[in-house]
Amino acid sequence: MSVQETRDPRKEFGAAVISAARINSRIVVLSADSGGSSGLGDFIKNWPERYFEFGIMEQGVVGVASGMATTGKIPVFCAIAPFVTSRPFEMVRNDVGYMKQNVKIVGRNGGITYSDLGSTHHSLEDFAIMRMIPGMTVICPQDPNEIKNSVAAMIEYDGPVYMRIGNEPIPVFTGNKPFTIGKAEIYREGGDVSIISTGTLTAVVIEAAGVLAEKGIHASVIGMPTICPLDEHAVYEAAKKTGRIVTVEEHYVSGGLGSMVCEFCSMNIPVPVKMLGIPKSYAGAGPYRELLASYNLDRDGIVRSVMDLQRSIRNHES
Repeated sequence: MSVQETRDPRKEFGAAVISAARINSRIVVLSADSGGSSGLGDFIKNWPERYFEFGIMEQGVVGVASGMATTGKIPVFCAIAPFVTSRPFEMVRNDVGYMKQNVKIVGRNGGITYSDLGSTHHSLEDFAIMRMIPGMTVICPQDPNEIKNSVAAMIEYDGPVYMRIGNEPIPVFTGNKPFTIGKAEIYREGGDVSIISTGTLTAVVIEAAGVLAEKGIHASVIGMPTICPLDEHAVYEAAKKTGRIVTVEEHYVSGGLGSMVCEFCSMNIPVPVKMLGIPKSYAGAGPYRELLASYNLDRDGIVRSVMDLQRSIRNHES
């Protein structure tokens, strides 16, 4: 599986919205001083009457998006992830969630990919808060092909959606096939441990699994691009097959994918779960790859964490 070619996730997202807008005149784009940075420059040129710029006023944008949805429009609102989740959370919860509006909210520069701007621009609690809104679908595509295909699925889906994309160029490793909301994908089979990941870290997990295999540890790699609803069947089968799970996400360890996997397993198939993510503290600033490594979210850190889990279980069993 090649992970060599890389593309800009924001450009892939913008191109996907433009492609959908060509055949669906109901799509409108709302911006909080973020249209060009979100890869939507050509949308603005092609359909200026369908583009609405509000300036830095995210709370108001969410309210207007909800109102436009009541008229049959499909509003797409994309801006920096913490500014479309944490800042206008009450409006998202009440105007979009409670009213069950067909609004698509997209957080770009998610996780710690806005690494040089530090904690104010990191988005490490978005899975947790958005999944707590009843009826909200939460998607975190894993590569450029999946961004394109998940945008199409998001537009087709009737209901509120939050999608998170990153900032750094990301490798291509999935096939160009339709995206199914709520469906996981197995990228590698193994019987020793199951690694469940989401977002662009799945490519790193695939690399880590190759290193683990060289060390005699054969890992299943399950990509989980839909955070909510969780693919519970995939989690159950992974737990049954290997008896232990490692989750990997660019999110706080609390509240996100790892917590959801633990919640499900604790009630259905109790197995050890090791959660890899950002500790519950304000993450630092610096080069993105160095930050990932500092939190053991690079290839070598994931390898060490899986080996530590295997060693811990062996010692406990002996």
